[in-house]
Amino acid sequence: MSVLKLCVIGMGYIGLPTAAIFAAHQRQVVGVDINPRTVGIINRGQVHIVEPELDRLVHSVVSQGYLRATTRPEAADAFLIAVPTPFLENREPDLSYIEAASRAIAPVLKKNDLVVLESTSPVGTTELMAQWLANARPDLTFPTTHGEASNIRIAHCPERVLPGHVLRELVTNDRIIGGMTAACSAAAAQLYQQVVKGQCIVTDARTAEMCKLTENSFRDVNIAFANELSMICAQLKIDPWELIRLANHHPRVNILQPGPGVGGHCIAVDPWFIVAKTPGLARLIRTAREVNDSKPQWVIQQVKLAVANLLFRRPGLYAHDVRIACYGLAFKADIDDLRESPALGIARRLAKELGVKLLLVEPNIEVLPADLLEHSLADTASAWSNAHIHVLLVRHREFSAIPASRDSETVIDAAGVLAY
Repeated sequence: MSVLKLCVIGMGYIGLPTAAIFAAHQRQVVGVDINPRTVGIINRGQVHIVEPELDRLVHSVVSQGYLRATTRPEAADAFLIAVPTPFLENREPDLSYIEAASRAIAPVLKKNDLVVLESTSPVGTTELMAQWLANARPDLTFPTTHGEASNIRIAHCPERVLPGHVLRELVTNDRIIGGMTAACSAAAAQLYQQVVKGQCIVTDARTAEMCKLTENSFRDVNIAFANELSMICAQLKIDPWELIRLANHHPRVNILQPGPGVGGHCIAVDPWFIVAKTPGLARLIRTAREVNDSKPQWVIQQVKLAVANLLFRRPGLYAHDVRIACYGLAFKADIDDLRESPALGIARRLAKELGVKLLLVEPNIEVLPADLLEHSLADTASAWSNAHIHVLLVRHREFSAIPASRDSETVIDAAGVLAY
């Protein structure tokens, strides 16, 4: 498929890097975002998210005229939709962003255009998107009604990248291409082959949707085993990090590392999409989610026990004077991304439930979230010197200098910071 112009809907953690990669291959790319501030930042050749090397790439492609941003979709040869897919309070998928994006591009679609949904989606969402487009443009034909004869191609191609390595992995990772017809798959594969060095592996849309959900559910189940094991070890007074290290010497055992929970916009969300579609069958997947969702509360309980022990040992110390340091707020090590972060959730609940001022150590951000501004953003050294209780939540590289204390009464190491 010859693509002279590409329109990317959603200029977030996936959309902007994807747009920049295509622009770097000298394609005309229009990035669309509903936030005028985001659009203005990009058009100045700057970025509003932190991702290594992205700022340089965006500055380069904007300066050369290959990438520009706008708040409204424009006519193009191919459209990539990369908008959020969160879930509602009842853990049902929220498809409103995808629906809004579909309705936004519908007026500018023309014959032979390709529409690719990159947003992680419940099974069947690509078909829903095609139906929304068909309802808006009855003058065009879509795979839902005309199959291979349709003059609009629809496919699903989920992103599979690691924050902190997005630009590299967008190019080197294999891509799963799920078209609604063989012609749709072929058109999408031809598009991605222009920039992707990995394989473009073709399947159908439903399998492509399920593939991304399966990958993250597999990881979630394995993390749940490690997290549950860590809580069992605490009760049995066993060091979980040492136990896992020893167990992993078995040639067919590879236990993951426990943590304070599971965060990010994928692993903590995607398994629920499977549960929502097949609630009676996804029993293990649901249980894993419940285990991982319960881990932050377990960490909070350990902190409360540490506070109680501290007050018992120091009768002159009052509860509101206890200083607690939380090390790490991001959802994983060495990034600034706070989305769905269990560490951030723990800090928020400690602030609310204990009523103390926290020392928050997060070397990858410059400003605390608005609801934590009354607390202090501290560096590692000052927090370690001034806090009574230390809660290690993320294994940032900066925390490697923390002394390897094993004082379980004042140090709660939920991330294995002191284990390695």
